[in-house]
Amino acid sequence: MTDWLIPPPVPASLPVLGRSARFPVRRILCVGQNYAAHAREMGAERAAPFFFSKPADALVADGGDPAWPSATADLHHEVELVAAIGAGGDIVGWAVGCDLTRRDLQAQAKATGRPWDAAKGFDQSAPCGALTLGPGPGPGAEIALSVGGARRQSGRIGDMVWAPDEVLAQARTLWDVRPGDLIFTGTPEGVGPLQPGDRIEATIDGLAPLSFTMRAP
Repeated sequence: MTDWLIPPPVPASLPVLGRSARFPVRRILCVGQNYAAHAREMGAERAAPFFFSKPADALVADGGDPAWPSATADLHHEVELVAAIGAGGDIVGWAVGCDLTRRDLQAQAKATGRPWDAAKGFDQSAPCGALTLGPGPGPGAEIALSVGGARRQSGRIGDMVWAPDEVLAQARTLWDVRPGDLIFTGTPEGVGPLQPGDRIEATIDGLAPLSFTMRAP
C-alpha cells in the first residue's frame, strides 16, 4: 500500500449514458480552428491541424457550474464535439463539450508569441456532458450553443475540415494517445463573450445535451 505525503486528488471522470461505470479522464487534447468559418472569424486561414491542451482537472462534469475565472475581462464560449479514447486506442464514445477561453489572454499570447496555457488550460475551463458510447454523430448532425435562450453558434458536424478520425491520427504523431484521453474537435463560428450568471445550453444531435451557468466570482 502506497503511503502518500498528501491525499491524492480524485481522478477526473465523465458519466456514461446507460452505464453505472464512469469514464476516467487522463488528459484533454484540443484541436484549433477545425471549422473554416471559425478560422476566418479568428483572422486565420486553415492549414494543418494544430493542438493545445487542458489538464484533466479542467473538466466540469455531472452538470456542474463553472466558477467565473480570474484575470479576464473577455471570457468566450466554444461548443465542441468531444471524442473519448477507449481501451483499444480508438474513439469509443462522444460528448458535448465547451472550451471556455480567456480571449483577452489568448490575444496577448498570440501577439507576444507566448504559450496559450493561461488562456485555455485554466481551472474549470472544460465543461462536458455525459458520454454516449458507439458511433459518432453523422455529418448532418447539428452542433449549437445558446446563451440565455439566444442562439450564438450553429453548424454541422460535416463542416469540420478534419474529421475526428483524422484529428486522432494527427494527434498520434505528437503524443502517445492513450485510453482515457479526450479530444475536443473544434468549434463552429459564432464564438462570443459570456457574463457571470449566463446560462449556456450546448447540443449536438444524438448526444446528451450540456447545460451550465457561469457562477459569479
